[in-house]
Amino acid sequence: MDGLFGPALQGFLLGASLIVAIGAQNAFVLRQGLVRRHVLPIASICFLSDALLIGAGVAGLGSVIQAMPGTLRVISLVGAAFLAVYGALALKRALHPAALLAGGGQALSLKAAVATCLALTFLNPHVYLDTVVLLGGLSGRFEGMARLAYGVGAAVASCVWFYGLGFGSRLLAPLFARPAAWRVLDTAIALVMWSIAASLVLSARPG
Repeated sequence: MDGLFGPALQGFLLGASLIVAIGAQNAFVLRQGLVRRHVLPIASICFLSDALLIGAGVAGLGSVIQAMPGTLRVISLVGAAFLAVYGALALKRALHPAALLAGGGQALSLKAAVATCLALTFLNPHVYLDTVVLLGGLSGRFEGMARLAYGVGAAVASCVWFYGLGFGSRLLAPLFARPAAWRVLDTAIALVMWSIAASLVLSARPG
């Protein structure tokens, strides 16, 4: 077992370095955690999606995706359109303070929250590049059980992060008791979504 700790630790640290970043998925989990709506299913979807993609990468799917640039280009454009719309909705919330109080205004239903989370996850090519291509590609340094341990370590990093972000964000509730704080958060979310959408459009350009 001692020989598996090193690969697992490397997987955990690399996975954490890729997951713990400002992005569309994390921004959505943070907001759901702050309003305390559907946190468990949302965090679970994010973790299980990462675990599935990391597993696919460790199993060798990364090389297949790298050989299909056209597929990533289509996903990039569709994802950019979705993120642009989501960013506009975030800005709309920021411009209407009455809808920003936790527990107030119109909250997403479970069905809508799950659909949004799945779209933010699987319509973002960066998710595939980080989990399947990068994490999966680096797993080639290991063999057998060591490779499995590396993948498990990366998946555990995702588990710790998403459940921690979702349930830990409520510690910020006193700050977000003020509409001004929600205005700042949703404005930041809009800017993040639009910047990612712009980067996806640029990455999808041929040549």
